[in-house]
Amino acid sequence: MTSMKTQTPVRISPAAELIAAFVSTGPAFGDRAGLARFLRAHRLATEGAIPITLADLDEAIALREGIRAVLENAPEPDPEVLARGQKVLDGLRVTVRLQPGREQLAPAVVDEVRRGLARIAGAWASVLSTGEWRHLRH
Repeated sequence: MTSMKTQTPVRISPAAELIAAFVSTGPAFGDRAGLARFLRAHRLATEGAIPITLADLDEAIALREGIRAVLENAPEPDPEVLARGQKVLDGLRVTVRLQPGREQLAPAVVDEVRRGLARIAGAWASVLSTGEWRHLRH
């Protein structure tokens, strides 16, 4: 008789769920309308028109590709992909909430797209600090 090992499913946090959704967007995220749909679907932007520039779309894609490169568990992620993603993170303004809660890092920007990206950055910081990113690896 063989013994079967069962793994307990890992329950991931809302931050990890957001990161998982963000990195798995694929071609649906290839245009400004796709980015708007993603932001609305994940409550990162309000309903209605969102002015999204091509530069906003490029930043969102660079951030997604940078996070994806870390999660793909490659021995050596492409340094250019990582640098482009890091540049986006470096340009986002976030603030730390004084009181504990669901979102410790919060956007400190007015622009709706950048506010959405800042929330993704906060989620990424959360999954890095808890080690949850290891459960999201491909």
